[in-house]
Amino acid sequence: MEVLDTSAFIHEYTTDDDVVSVPEVHEELTGEGALRFDAMEGSGMTIHVPAPEVIDNVRRAARGSGDAAELSDTDTRLIATALELSATLVTDDYAMQNVAERLDIAVEAIARDGITEEREWKFQCVGCNRTFDENKERCPICGSDLTRKNPA
Repeated sequence: MEVLDTSAFIHEYTTDDDVVSVPEVHEELTGEGALRFDAMEGSGMTIHVPAPEVIDNVRRAARGSGDAAELSDTDTRLIATALELSATLVTDDYAMQNVAERLDIAVEAIARDGITEEREWKFQCVGCNRTFDENKERCPICGSDLTRKNPA
């Protein structure tokens, strides 16, 4: 079973496996992508709404990896659906792939190469250059903005 992200419909992804998506993906699509979603739903694609506790697990994992600010509500629900159904997540989104890896969810990339390693992002202050494990609105030391920093 495969959980399809918006990019799967945009890039005309096809598979012989059973497919699932979430209602929010349809809301993100326009034109041909929306028509593909409708056609796949009409031919048996399951529309799934993940349980709130599974969504909370995904949000915790995203905070832990530093990807929480990068994930939309749709992204979170897609990852939760893959987790809940023990399915493969089909997406090109690197933040989604990183959180999925953290949750031991299989991922299949579509048009781009997938991630090669899981990352726990750090956040660096643009003012005082201090580094933090969690993203905050402002640096608690000097009040400047924080930017996401590659931990490598």
